[in-house]
Amino acid sequence: MKKEQALVDFVVDKIEDLKGRDISVLDVREKSTVTDYLVVCSGNSKRHVQSIAQNVNIEAKQAEVEILGIEGQVEGEWVLVDLGNVVVHVMQDQTRDFYQLEKLWSQGPSESAAG
Repeated sequence: MKKEQALVDFVVDKIEDLKGRDISVLDVREKSTVTDYLVVCSGNSKRHVQSIAQNVNIEAKQAEVEILGIEGQVEGEWVLVDLGNVVVHVMQDQTRDFYQLEKLWSQGPSESAAG
């Protein structure tokens, strides 16, 4: 837990360095087998989203944090930086409003329709 929290704090700090907005940290340990935390934030434009994600990427590499992948960098609507136990989502406002990740991940366990 301590290691993951330190990584979350590191990521939030790097997002704040480039003025990422509306930062949310979601603990998904009980809901996901893929990651422990999601960090979601907004950027003002395609370039801003790309810059925030790139800053997280560069700073993580310099801190010798393993980066499992980065997706969406070219488009700049929604860039995902996968750091294993922490997955970062940097999104433009309209994309964030559309997908509503915080709402999706804050809901209880999904009911499956057996049938």
